[in-house]
Amino acid sequence: MNNIDTNKEVTIYDIAEKLGLNPSTISRGLKGHFTVSKKTQNKINSTAEELGYRTNKFAVNLRMQKTRTIGIIVPRLNSFFMSEVIAGIESITNDAGYNILISQSSENGEKEASNARTMFNSRVDGLMVSLACSMKDIPSFDIFTKRNIPVLFFDRIPLAKNLPSVTIDNERAGYLATRHLLEKGAKRIIHVTGSQNVSVYKDRHVGYKNALELAGIPYNEEFVISNDLSERSGIACANFVLDNDADGVFVDNDTCAASCMNELKRQGIDIPKQIAFVGFNNDMISRNVDPPLTTINYSGYEMGKISAKSILKLLNGIEASTDNVPIILDSFLVERESSNRKPL
Repeated sequence: MNNIDTNKEVTIYDIAEKLGLNPSTISRGLKGHFTVSKKTQNKINSTAEELGYRTNKFAVNLRMQKTRTIGIIVPRLNSFFMSEVIAGIESITNDAGYNILISQSSENGEKEASNARTMFNSRVDGLMVSLACSMKDIPSFDIFTKRNIPVLFFDRIPLAKNLPSVTIDNERAGYLATRHLLEKGAKRIIHVTGSQNVSVYKDRHVGYKNALELAGIPYNEEFVISNDLSERSGIACANFVLDNDADGVFVDNDTCAASCMNELKRQGIDIPKQIAFVGFNNDMISRNVDPPLTTINYSGYEMGKISAKSILKLLNGIEASTDNVPIILDSFLVERESSNRKPL
């Protein structure tokens, strides 16, 4: 056999024909089976490489009822935090011999449901999800649980917290952020948050309310604004902050906080002397904005690693955590210049 059709997938039969061997010998040789001599194995492998033979792992895995693939659905891919989470996941799954298949919901519940069906049809062995803002419940994932395919939620987890998940204590984090502003003398504190359908934002808001209550400051719902926490929304928030004579602002992510600060500075406001700021996530922008942003830190990379280890345990038939309660990771306040005002 002198010529190989470059448009045709090379098979073990092509290698067998070229070497004058039985296809079963080629198959065993490619697997390194002891019944085939090392000399013949080397000949088979070099010929396979020469012809451009590729092992059909997909077909092999299907015969084993496994694809060695884990699906991941995230709200946005253009997020520093999510990129860190994915890097953490990949660092664990690669070593375990799994590939990952990633999609984004773009904060749209219908797209998230469509992504879930695509993952199911792609025969992923397990699924990892950080929920979209518009997702109120989780029927999209019933198709997985009915087939005993593990689903693990991370960061943004369902409001019903009896499912395998990895997150932080967002209520405590919201409390720490608000208490810090109170300790700096702020009394009229705006909370810029996301959709209250999402557990992380709902819990951070509860923490905000609790901190005010313990400080003896009445909760005012007019001091709360809910948006998509984007850069554009941060700019729009600046006038809301000024209209409400705020002296402190707690924002549920760093991008929105930084853009709001920049717009207020453009309008002549002294940050933090007039208005103190606290963000959330400790993204790169929090260290590069002027003044540097006080924020809540939790490691996306670490969350990704622990989430990946948890889904691997589920894939091996081991519970990720006792009674499926969430795994709670540490978070803490990182104090920087944006909140450094003297208490009155």
